[in-house]
Amino acid sequence: MIIGIDLGTTNSVCGHFLNGEVSIVPNGFGESLTPSCISFEKDGTIHVGKSALTRAAQYPNETVAHFKRYMGTEKTYKIHKKTYTPVELSSLVLQKLVGDAEKHTGQTVTEAVISVPAYFNGIQRKATLQAAEMAGLKVEKLINEPTAAAVAYGLQNKPEYTDFMVVDLGGGTFDVSVMEYFDDILEVKASGGDNHLGGEDFLQVLVTLFCDKAGLNINKLKPAVIQNIKSRLELFKKEINQSPDIAPFMDEVKQTITITAKEFEKASGPLMKKIIKAIELCLKDAQLSPHDIEEVILVGGSSRLPFMRTLVTRIFKKMPRTDIDPDLTIAHGATIQAALKSRNKDLEDVVLTDVCPYTLGTGVVGHSVYDDSLLFSPIIERNTVVPASRVQSYVTAQDNQTKLKMEIYQGESRLVKNNIKLGEFELPVPKGRAGEQSVDLRISYDINGILEVDAEVNSTGEKAYLLINNSPQELSPEQIESSKKKLSTLKIHPRESEAVKEIYWRAEAIYENSLDEERDAINHLISQFDQILASQDPKRIAQAVEEMNEALAAFDANRWI
Repeated sequence: MIIGIDLGTTNSVCGHFLNGEVSIVPNGFGESLTPSCISFEKDGTIHVGKSALTRAAQYPNETVAHFKRYMGTEKTYKIHKKTYTPVELSSLVLQKLVGDAEKHTGQTVTEAVISVPAYFNGIQRKATLQAAEMAGLKVEKLINEPTAAAVAYGLQNKPEYTDFMVVDLGGGTFDVSVMEYFDDILEVKASGGDNHLGGEDFLQVLVTLFCDKAGLNINKLKPAVIQNIKSRLELFKKEINQSPDIAPFMDEVKQTITITAKEFEKASGPLMKKIIKAIELCLKDAQLSPHDIEEVILVGGSSRLPFMRTLVTRIFKKMPRTDIDPDLTIAHGATIQAALKSRNKDLEDVVLTDVCPYTLGTGVVGHSVYDDSLLFSPIIERNTVVPASRVQSYVTAQDNQTKLKMEIYQGESRLVKNNIKLGEFELPVPKGRAGEQSVDLRISYDINGILEVDAEVNSTGEKAYLLINNSPQELSPEQIESSKKKLSTLKIHPRESEAVKEIYWRAEAIYENSLDEERDAINHLISQFDQILASQDPKRIAQAVEEMNEALAAFDANRWI
């Protein structure tokens, strides 16, 4: 039997297709939502779901949640002298969902379609597959959450060409995708978001407001007290429009605390700006403006926030759709896709296309006064429809060079050191002057996240091949801190003035949010700026800062929201 699973940050859901429609599987409490929470007792007993969440109030140090945010990283959790990874914890949640499904249907579950945030990179997708494997599941497909939402709403059945947007604000992640339906093809045109933005962050805003008004120092509170506050404010978050008052519920606070909906909205301003930026960037990558979007779907429990609905309505000048329970939409879509995989006779198939969520490329030698790091040379740009295959030529950088080292990176930064290294290989090349020997480098990326790299020396026909199955890890916090200490020892150059640093940070940010010709133009601006900095002439540098500010402002002005 195959089921559809929404493996969420805060809650998880699964469903199966029965009698021509989606049936959401109830857990042992008869509820659709199973908290993605695990609690460990000293004797080895493990609680998964609602019981674990309830136990967290008394045993916060023995309970873990929101580990989906750290999928694909080296983060670990140590409980009762044992260490657990996010992958292992996710597998326990999957086992719980499978057990509930088997008990509910009386059938053995062996396969699943599992949803993942569209913004999950290859490493995080691989970690999800590993978690399913640990749970004894064969994954028929990882479906992007916005795609699942579109399938749930039946947008693939619309008779005419249409562009629509899915805005998914869950407990721990935020996704936004522009999709297009035409001629039986449901295509992701652009996707984006933030893996560290969700309902938990809005809850933290409330916790901070509450502690400030109650005169509590949050840094001095015990974990059990913080958990108690969070549990109460999670309920208050849903009631804030009805009443702004929070009656005393803990020994540390004897008075009623008042937090108005307006105060909550104002304090959430920085988070809402992140959401606006992600929507804006997604529209830009899709080369659309808000009025081009025919429908907007709100997904995820946190999308119920009243000011979230207001924001989306203001941007798109139309009311978003919430016909299906936002908490269950993704599971509905994943279940329908699971039924399609099993060739269910009640469903007509539809072609789903996906995009590469991050830019893929290699490192090339740069000549920057600001930074002598390798520069990133994009080969497959983010939001390219996959499967995709692209090739570019590169030449030797030094005289009498005998080998060419090719490093493959994933990311959006102009500097490769800020991107994720996926792999590397070397090719022998004949001696010659710099630029005489060339290599064709091809990157191919398929819908399952498999990355193939081919290279060929044009003068000799020497070839190299590299298969990357998305298994490397990101830099650890310790490695990042080590880099900061190393950079702090550098001598101060005039370029390190605050104005100059701000220019570089803005330029790098705009570069990461641009594509194609815009990236080339920004790269050219930075190179010109580097040349002027090399002169160490204060007057020329001051003039260059002013001109760069104007140039970057022009790029910033190219926005709709």
